[in-house]
Amino acid sequence: MASGSIRRIIGAAAAAALLAFTLAGCSWRNPDFDPARAHHRPDGFVNSDGSRNDKSFGTLASWFWQRWRDGLPRPPAFVDGYAGFRLADPEPARPRAEPGAPTVTWIGHATVLLQMGGKNILTDPQFSERAFTYQWLGPRRKVPLPMSIEQLPPIDIVVISHAHYDHLDRNTVLALAAREEDSPSFLVPLGLAPWFRDLGIERVRAFDWWDAITIDGVEASFVPAHHWSARSAFDRNRTLWGGWVLRSDDLHAYFAGDTGYSRDFIEIGRRFGGFDLALIPVGAYEPRWFMADYHVDPAEAVQIHRDVGSRYSIGIHWGSFELTDESLDAPIDALARALAEMNVPRSEFELLRHGETRRLK
Repeated sequence: MASGSIRRIIGAAAAAALLAFTLAGCSWRNPDFDPARAHHRPDGFVNSDGSRNDKSFGTLASWFWQRWRDGLPRPPAFVDGYAGFRLADPEPARPRAEPGAPTVTWIGHATVLLQMGGKNILTDPQFSERAFTYQWLGPRRKVPLPMSIEQLPPIDIVVISHAHYDHLDRNTVLALAAREEDSPSFLVPLGLAPWFRDLGIERVRAFDWWDAITIDGVEASFVPAHHWSARSAFDRNRTLWGGWVLRSDDLHAYFAGDTGYSRDFIEIGRRFGGFDLALIPVGAYEPRWFMADYHVDPAEAVQIHRDVGSRYSIGIHWGSFELTDESLDAPIDALARALAEMNVPRSEFELLRHGETRRLK
Protein backbone atom coordinates (compact mmCIF):
# COMPACT_ATOMS: atom_id res chain seq x y z
CA MET A 1 0.00 0.00 0.00
CA ALA A 2 1.36 3.47 -0.85
CA SER A 3 2.58 5.61 2.02
CA GLY A 4 0.02 8.29 1.15
CA SER A 5 -2.80 5.80 1.54
CA ILE A 6 -1.42 4.65 4.88
CA ARG A 7 -1.25 8.25 6.06
CA ARG A 8 -4.86 8.86 4.98
CA ILE A 9 -6.05 5.74 6.83
CA ILE A 10 -4.17 6.72 9.99
CA GLY A 11 -5.47 10.28 9.70
CA ALA A 12 -9.04 9.07 9.28
CA ALA A 13 -8.73 6.76 12.28
CA ALA A 14 -7.31 9.56 14.41
CA ALA A 15 -10.09 11.90 13.32
CA ALA A 16 -12.71 9.28 14.16
CA ALA A 17 -11.20 8.72 17.59
CA LEU A 18 -11.10 12.47 18.23
CA LEU A 19 -14.72 12.83 17.11
CA ALA A 20 -15.81 9.95 19.38
CA PHE A 21 -13.96 11.51 22.30
CA THR A 22 -15.52 14.92 21.62
CA LEU A 23 -19.02 13.54 21.24
CA ALA A 24 -18.65 11.50 24.42
CA GLY A 25 -17.68 14.63 26.31
CA CYS A 26 -20.44 16.74 24.79
CA SER A 27 -23.22 14.23 25.34
CA TRP A 28 -22.65 13.74 29.07
CA ARG A 29 -24.12 16.02 31.74
CA ASN A 30 -23.30 15.83 35.44
CA PRO A 31 -26.40 14.31 37.10
CA ASP A 32 -25.29 15.75 40.47
CA PHE A 33 -24.77 19.29 39.15
CA ASP A 34 -25.82 21.95 41.64
CA PRO A 35 -25.26 25.51 40.37
CA ALA A 36 -25.17 26.75 43.97
CA ARG A 37 -21.96 24.75 44.60
CA ALA A 38 -18.82 26.45 43.31
CA HIS A 39 -16.98 23.17 42.64
CA HIS A 40 -19.81 21.77 40.50
CA ARG A 41 -19.87 22.09 36.71
CA PRO A 42 -22.40 20.75 34.19
CA ASP A 43 -19.62 18.51 32.84
CA GLY A 44 -18.21 17.35 36.20
CA PHE A 45 -16.29 18.86 39.10
CA VAL A 46 -13.38 21.23 39.80
CA ASN A 47 -11.16 22.00 42.77
CA SER A 48 -12.14 24.64 45.31
CA ASP A 49 -9.96 27.17 43.48
CA GLY A 50 -11.69 26.38 40.18
CA SER A 51 -8.79 24.39 38.68
CA ARG A 52 -9.28 21.12 36.81
CA ASN A 53 -5.69 19.84 37.08
CA ASP A 54 -5.60 19.17 33.34
CA LYS A 55 -2.30 18.36 31.67
CA SER A 56 -1.90 18.20 27.91
CA PHE A 57 -0.87 15.04 26.12
CA GLY A 58 2.36 16.80 25.14
CA THR A 59 3.17 17.56 28.78
CA LEU A 60 2.50 13.96 29.75
CA ALA A 61 4.65 12.68 26.88
CA SER A 62 7.47 15.02 27.93
CA TRP A 63 7.42 13.60 31.46
CA PHE A 64 7.42 10.01 30.19
CA TRP A 65 10.34 10.79 27.88
CA GLN A 66 12.41 12.37 30.65
CA ARG A 67 11.58 9.48 32.96
CA TRP A 68 12.76 6.91 30.39
CA ARG A 69 15.85 8.96 29.50
CA ASP A 70 16.98 9.29 33.11
CA GLY A 71 16.12 5.71 34.13
CA LEU A 72 13.61 6.72 36.79
CA PRO A 73 12.52 5.72 39.31
CA ARG A 74 15.70 4.19 40.65
CA PRO A 75 15.52 1.20 43.04
CA PRO A 76 15.49 1.91 46.79
CA ALA A 77 18.84 2.61 48.39
CA PHE A 78 18.47 -0.37 50.73
CA VAL A 79 21.28 -2.92 50.42
CA ASP A 80 18.76 -5.60 49.52
CA GLY A 81 16.49 -3.37 47.43
CA TYR A 82 12.76 -3.71 47.80
CA ALA A 83 13.24 -6.47 50.34
CA GLY A 84 14.63 -3.75 52.61
CA PHE A 85 11.05 -2.79 53.41
CA ARG A 86 10.61 -5.03 56.45
CA LEU A 87 7.00 -6.08 56.92
CA ALA A 88 5.46 -5.93 60.37
CA ASP A 89 2.99 -8.46 61.71
CA PRO A 90 -0.37 -6.65 61.84
CA GLU A 91 -1.86 -6.69 65.32
CA PRO A 92 -5.34 -5.18 65.07
CA ALA A 93 -7.78 -5.89 67.87
CA ARG A 94 -10.20 -8.73 67.12
CA PRO A 95 -12.95 -8.60 66.38
CA ARG A 96 -12.96 -4.88 67.24
CA ALA A 97 -11.08 -2.51 69.52
CA GLU A 98 -12.43 -1.83 72.96
CA PRO A 99 -13.97 1.64 73.44
CA GLY A 100 -11.24 4.08 74.41
CA ALA A 101 -8.47 1.93 72.90
CA PRO A 102 -8.41 2.81 69.16
CA THR A 103 -5.79 1.35 66.81
CA VAL A 104 -4.40 2.18 63.38
CA THR A 105 -2.76 -0.32 61.00
CA TRP A 106 -1.03 0.77 57.81
CA ILE A 107 -1.59 -2.02 55.27
CA GLY A 108 0.14 -0.19 52.42
CA HIS A 109 -0.27 2.74 50.03
CA ALA A 110 -3.48 4.55 51.09
CA THR A 111 -5.05 1.47 52.70
CA VAL A 112 -5.39 1.86 56.45
CA LEU A 113 -7.41 -0.08 59.01
CA LEU A 114 -8.83 2.22 61.66
CA GLN A 115 -10.41 0.70 64.77
CA MET A 116 -12.37 3.40 66.55
CA GLY A 117 -15.73 3.89 68.15
CA GLY A 118 -16.30 0.15 68.22
CA LYS A 119 -16.08 -0.02 64.42
CA ASN A 120 -13.53 -1.27 61.88
CA ILE A 121 -12.97 1.21 59.06
CA LEU A 122 -10.93 0.71 55.88
CA THR A 123 -9.62 3.60 53.80
CA ASP A 124 -9.17 3.21 50.03
CA PRO A 125 -8.77 -0.59 50.16
CA GLN A 126 -6.35 -1.86 47.50
CA PHE A 127 -5.37 -5.53 47.90
CA SER A 128 -4.60 -6.41 44.27
CA GLU A 129 -1.21 -7.15 42.76
CA ARG A 130 -1.57 -4.30 40.28
CA ALA A 131 -3.25 -0.91 40.48
CA PHE A 132 -5.43 -1.44 37.42
CA THR A 133 -8.56 -3.28 36.33
CA TYR A 134 -6.59 -5.88 34.39
CA GLN A 135 -3.98 -7.69 36.46
CA TRP A 136 -1.61 -8.11 33.53
CA LEU A 137 -1.25 -4.35 33.14
CA GLY A 138 -0.62 -1.32 35.32
CA PRO A 139 1.73 -0.55 38.25
CA ARG A 140 2.76 -3.73 40.05
CA ARG A 141 2.98 -3.89 43.85
CA LYS A 142 6.66 -3.74 44.81
CA VAL A 143 6.30 -4.66 48.48
CA PRO A 144 4.11 -7.63 49.46
CA LEU A 145 0.88 -7.10 51.31
CA PRO A 146 1.33 -7.69 55.06
CA MET A 147 -2.12 -9.25 55.30
CA SER A 148 -4.83 -10.55 52.97
CA ILE A 149 -8.49 -9.63 52.82
CA GLU A 150 -9.26 -12.95 54.50
CA GLN A 151 -7.07 -11.96 57.47
CA LEU A 152 -8.90 -8.70 58.13
CA PRO A 153 -11.22 -8.41 61.10
CA PRO A 154 -14.89 -7.75 60.22
CA ILE A 155 -15.18 -4.50 58.28
CA ASP A 156 -18.01 -2.10 59.12
CA ILE A 157 -17.24 1.00 57.03
CA VAL A 158 -15.22 1.54 53.85
CA VAL A 159 -14.38 5.11 52.80
CA ILE A 160 -13.24 5.90 49.25
CA SER A 161 -11.42 9.13 48.41
CA HIS A 162 -11.67 9.05 44.61
CA ALA A 163 -11.85 6.85 41.52
CA HIS A 164 -8.18 6.28 40.60
CA TYR A 165 -7.15 2.63 40.39
CA ASP A 166 -4.66 2.76 43.25
CA HIS A 167 -7.47 3.97 45.54
CA LEU A 168 -10.57 2.24 44.16
CA ASP A 169 -9.90 -1.39 43.26
CA ARG A 170 -12.72 -3.44 41.74
CA ASN A 171 -11.47 -6.85 42.88
CA THR A 172 -10.97 -5.66 46.45
CA VAL A 173 -14.38 -4.03 46.69
CA LEU A 174 -16.08 -7.17 45.38
CA ALA A 175 -14.15 -9.37 47.82
CA LEU A 176 -15.08 -7.17 50.79
CA ALA A 177 -18.73 -7.12 49.77
CA ALA A 178 -18.76 -10.93 49.46
CA ARG A 179 -17.24 -11.77 52.87
CA GLU A 180 -19.79 -13.41 55.12
CA GLU A 181 -18.39 -11.74 58.25
CA ASP A 182 -18.72 -8.26 56.68
CA SER A 183 -21.63 -5.99 55.89
CA PRO A 184 -19.68 -2.81 55.18
CA SER A 185 -21.24 0.52 54.32
CA PHE A 186 -19.35 2.02 51.38
CA LEU A 187 -19.04 5.81 51.64
CA VAL A 188 -18.00 7.32 48.31
CA PRO A 189 -17.71 10.68 46.49
CA LEU A 190 -20.51 12.01 44.29
CA GLY A 191 -20.77 10.12 41.02
CA LEU A 192 -19.39 6.78 42.22
CA ALA A 193 -22.54 5.17 43.64
CA PRO A 194 -23.70 3.90 40.19
CA TRP A 195 -20.32 2.16 39.73
CA PHE A 196 -20.85 0.24 42.97
CA ARG A 197 -24.46 -0.61 42.16
CA ASP A 198 -23.38 -1.95 38.77
CA LEU A 199 -21.25 -4.42 40.76
CA GLY A 200 -24.31 -5.45 42.77
CA ILE A 201 -23.27 -3.51 45.87
CA GLU A 202 -26.28 -1.68 47.33
CA ARG A 203 -24.87 -0.56 50.70
CA VAL A 204 -23.33 2.57 49.19
CA ARG A 205 -23.91 6.25 49.79
CA ALA A 206 -22.44 9.17 47.84
CA PHE A 207 -21.26 12.43 49.43
CA ASP A 208 -20.54 15.99 48.38
CA TRP A 209 -17.94 18.06 50.21
CA TRP A 210 -18.97 18.80 53.81
CA ASP A 211 -21.74 16.18 53.78
CA ALA A 212 -21.78 13.93 56.84
CA ILE A 213 -23.40 10.78 58.19
CA THR A 214 -23.32 9.07 61.58
CA ILE A 215 -23.16 5.26 61.65
CA ASP A 216 -23.52 3.69 65.10
CA GLY A 217 -21.57 6.40 66.85
CA VAL A 218 -18.99 7.13 64.13
CA GLU A 219 -19.46 10.40 62.26
CA ALA A 220 -18.00 10.46 58.73
CA SER A 221 -17.65 13.78 56.88
CA PHE A 222 -16.44 14.14 53.29
CA VAL A 223 -14.06 17.08 52.89
CA PRO A 224 -12.25 18.79 49.99
CA ALA A 225 -8.93 17.77 48.46
CA HIS A 226 -6.99 19.26 45.55
CA HIS A 227 -6.95 16.50 42.97
CA TRP A 228 -8.92 15.03 40.04
CA SER A 229 -10.60 11.77 39.01
CA ALA A 230 -10.84 9.35 36.09
CA ARG A 231 -10.97 5.66 35.30
CA SER A 232 -10.73 6.02 31.53
CA ALA A 233 -9.91 8.56 28.83
CA PHE A 234 -13.56 9.60 28.68
CA ASP A 235 -14.62 10.32 32.27
CA ARG A 236 -12.14 12.86 33.61
CA ASN A 237 -13.52 14.71 36.65
CA ARG A 238 -17.00 13.23 36.27
CA THR A 239 -16.81 11.94 39.85
CA LEU A 240 -15.75 13.96 42.86
CA TRP A 241 -12.63 13.50 45.02
CA GLY A 242 -11.80 14.36 48.62
CA GLY A 243 -10.76 13.21 52.08
CA TRP A 244 -12.64 11.94 55.13
CA VAL A 245 -13.00 13.15 58.69
CA LEU A 246 -13.93 10.29 61.03
CA ARG A 247 -14.96 11.10 64.59
CA SER A 248 -16.04 8.94 67.51
CA ASP A 249 -15.92 9.27 71.28
CA ASP A 250 -12.43 7.80 71.40
CA LEU A 251 -10.75 9.23 68.27
CA HIS A 252 -10.93 12.19 65.90
CA ALA A 253 -9.17 11.17 62.67
CA TYR A 254 -8.53 12.74 59.26
CA PHE A 255 -7.77 10.77 56.09
CA ALA A 256 -6.49 13.12 53.39
CA GLY A 257 -6.86 10.68 50.48
CA ASP A 258 -4.80 11.91 47.53
CA THR A 259 -4.08 15.60 47.10
CA GLY A 260 -1.93 18.50 46.06
CA TYR A 261 -1.49 21.36 48.50
CA SER A 262 -4.21 23.98 48.87
CA ARG A 263 -5.84 26.23 51.46
CA ASP A 264 -8.55 23.58 51.91
CA PHE A 265 -6.57 22.15 54.81
CA ILE A 266 -6.71 25.36 56.82
CA GLU A 267 -10.49 25.32 56.45
CA ILE A 268 -10.68 21.65 57.46
CA GLY A 269 -8.68 22.39 60.59
CA ARG A 270 -10.85 25.40 61.38
CA ARG A 271 -14.14 23.54 60.97
CA PHE A 272 -13.20 20.46 62.97
CA GLY A 273 -10.93 21.95 65.60
CA GLY A 274 -7.96 19.62 65.12
CA PHE A 275 -7.41 15.87 65.16
CA ASP A 276 -5.89 13.14 67.27
CA LEU A 277 -4.67 11.40 64.11
CA ALA A 278 -4.10 12.43 60.49
CA LEU A 279 -3.28 10.08 57.61
CA ILE A 280 -1.42 12.24 55.09
CA PRO A 281 0.15 11.25 51.73
CA VAL A 282 3.93 11.67 51.50
CA GLY A 283 4.80 9.83 48.25
CA ALA A 284 4.38 9.98 44.45
CA TYR A 285 5.60 13.59 44.22
CA GLU A 286 8.40 13.81 41.63
CA PRO A 287 8.97 15.62 39.30
CA ARG A 288 7.47 18.67 41.00
CA TRP A 289 6.92 20.52 37.70
CA PHE A 290 4.40 17.81 36.81
CA MET A 291 3.18 16.42 40.15
CA ALA A 292 2.75 19.50 42.34
CA ASP A 293 -0.87 19.97 41.26
CA TYR A 294 -1.70 16.34 42.06
CA HIS A 295 0.41 15.15 45.00
CA VAL A 296 2.01 16.85 47.98
CA ASP A 297 5.66 16.25 48.79
CA PRO A 298 6.83 15.50 52.35
CA ALA A 299 7.37 19.19 53.19
CA GLU A 300 3.81 20.02 52.12
CA ALA A 301 2.57 17.00 54.06
CA VAL A 302 4.11 18.47 57.21
CA GLN A 303 2.37 21.76 56.43
CA ILE A 304 -0.95 19.88 56.17
CA HIS A 305 -0.19 18.32 59.55
CA ARG A 306 0.03 21.84 60.93
CA ASP A 307 -2.90 23.25 58.95
CA VAL A 308 -5.41 20.67 60.14
CA GLY A 309 -4.18 20.76 63.73
CA SER A 310 -3.10 17.13 63.97
CA ARG A 311 -1.51 15.97 67.20
CA TYR A 312 -0.10 12.84 65.54
CA SER A 313 0.22 12.03 61.83
CA ILE A 314 1.18 8.97 59.81
CA GLY A 315 2.50 9.14 56.26
CA ILE A 316 0.61 7.13 53.65
CA HIS A 317 0.61 6.80 49.83
CA TRP A 318 4.21 5.65 49.58
CA GLY A 319 6.30 2.46 49.64
CA SER A 320 3.98 0.15 47.68
CA PHE A 321 3.64 1.16 44.01
CA GLU A 322 6.18 3.02 41.86
CA LEU A 323 3.96 5.71 40.36
CA THR A 324 6.34 8.64 39.89
CA ASP A 325 10.04 9.50 39.61
CA GLU A 326 11.34 9.36 43.19
CA SER A 327 12.65 6.11 44.63
CA LEU A 328 10.19 4.13 46.69
CA ASP A 329 12.13 4.86 49.89
CA ALA A 330 12.73 8.57 49.18
CA PRO A 331 9.98 9.80 51.54
CA ILE A 332 11.85 8.34 54.54
CA ASP A 333 14.71 10.86 54.40
CA ALA A 334 12.63 13.61 52.81
CA LEU A 335 10.09 13.57 55.63
CA ALA A 336 12.85 13.59 58.28
CA ARG A 337 14.42 16.66 56.62
CA ALA A 338 11.08 18.46 56.37
CA LEU A 339 10.29 17.86 60.04
CA ALA A 340 13.70 19.18 61.08
CA GLU A 341 13.42 22.26 58.86
CA MET A 342 9.93 23.05 60.17
CA ASN A 343 10.81 22.33 63.83
CA VAL A 344 8.19 19.60 64.16
CA PRO A 345 9.18 16.74 66.49
CA ARG A 346 9.64 13.45 64.66
CA SER A 347 7.35 11.82 67.19
CA GLU A 348 4.46 13.90 65.79
CA PHE A 349 4.71 12.62 62.20
CA GLU A 350 5.91 9.10 61.53
CA LEU A 351 6.19 6.47 58.83
CA LEU A 352 5.13 2.95 59.77
CA ARG A 353 6.30 -0.36 58.37
CA HIS A 354 3.88 -2.14 56.08
CA GLY A 355 1.47 -3.91 58.41
CA GLU A 356 2.48 -2.04 61.55
CA THR A 357 -0.24 -1.44 64.14
CA ARG A 358 -0.20 1.45 66.56
CA ARG A 359 -2.40 1.60 69.64
CA LEU A 360 -3.46 5.17 70.15
CA LYS A 361 -3.98 6.98 73.43
